[in-house]
Amino acid sequence: MSAELRSEPTARRLLAGVRRDGRAVTLAEHRRAHGDLAVDTRTILDTVEASGLRGRGGGGFPTALKMAAVRDAGRRAVVVANGAEGEPISGKDKTLLAYVPHLVLDGAVVAARAVRARDAIVAVPEFLQPVVEHAIAERDDGRISLHAVTVPDTFIAGEETALVQFLDGGPALPTFTPPRPFERGVRGLPTLVQNVETLAHLGMIARYGPHWFRAVGTAEEPGSTLVTLSGAVSSPGVYEVPIGQSLDALVADAGGIGRGAAAYLVGGYFGTWIPADADVSLADADLARHGAALGARAIVVLPQGACGVRETARIARYLAAESAGQCGPCVHGLDAVATDLEQLLDRARRVDGRRLQRRLEVIAGRGACKHPDGAVRMVASALRVFEQDVRAHLSGRRCEATR
Repeated sequence: MSAELRSEPTARRLLAGVRRDGRAVTLAEHRRAHGDLAVDTRTILDTVEASGLRGRGGGGFPTALKMAAVRDAGRRAVVVANGAEGEPISGKDKTLLAYVPHLVLDGAVVAARAVRARDAIVAVPEFLQPVVEHAIAERDDGRISLHAVTVPDTFIAGEETALVQFLDGGPALPTFTPPRPFERGVRGLPTLVQNVETLAHLGMIARYGPHWFRAVGTAEEPGSTLVTLSGAVSSPGVYEVPIGQSLDALVADAGGIGRGAAAYLVGGYFGTWIPADADVSLADADLARHGAALGARAIVVLPQGACGVRETARIARYLAAESAGQCGPCVHGLDAVATDLEQLLDRARRVDGRRLQRRLEVIAGRGACKHPDGAVRMVASALRVFEQDVRAHLSGRRCEATR
């Protein structure tokens, strides 16, 4: 794992026990730092609900509600720790699995006991499977069976229905018909799929309680979170910050921006471009003013002098290539959007800007899964934020970006 770890002391929770030599924390070291894990299955769901923990994988769904839905199915359940992290600009989940895997395994065990599951599957990239398997071998979690499974390195493999289908021996492609995994998932059993960061927080909440968790963050969105910061900052890496910290403060923690920022892409490749002068905090309630959300908790700083249209075209082409291939809006629509953006950059070509806007409107909400929706949301935000550059390209002139 190459991402550097960054964390301010006030928010240092998940990253508090990271070893200086970059090796994974052993079980003995983990227990010296946090003590033994004791779970009261009678009260754990109430504890999670009181904490206000929400998913850290993109959707931000209340964790207690998701756990209760699986438990209330009334049958033996399965827990899946989702560490697929197919988002190319995100490294937070890989960071947890590489350096503090026992935090994730603690959370998987807590979740399994809460939903009455005996099996917990940790879905990991191939290069991290030995690390996680070694951590599992160090443990004895009673009736809970932990095992690691390597998942494909694709953008869509981490979508929960794609992950469930893969674990059942099928292709890692999203499904779009009921039932949902909490009703019938792996092996036909009710399945709780949780992002590995969510589970790491869950293990800490089980130890330290909801009031400790709420000591940082906001009332509506409590706790800390991991953010992958990249682009034009002095010290890119994985940062742990309290939810609600300003974006400016995060950038300052990362050493600032040499040439200044042109814009920020917030939320990963399914995220939203926001202007560089936007005064926002890292909380969904505030980001919503700009049509944005924390999402995958990946932020890219686009520097002054870079062309936002060019960067958007590159991302759009990547997302088109990562299509699940299950519907026309994704297969043909995203390819057409990427092509329009690429032609927009070619001064020898004339592109109808209204055609590109119509494509976005037609694609939205019509895909077999959420892949096309995420892609068009990102592109639509670029057309707003980089409006002057778009106009320059449409007229055949150079935009203000120098490179």
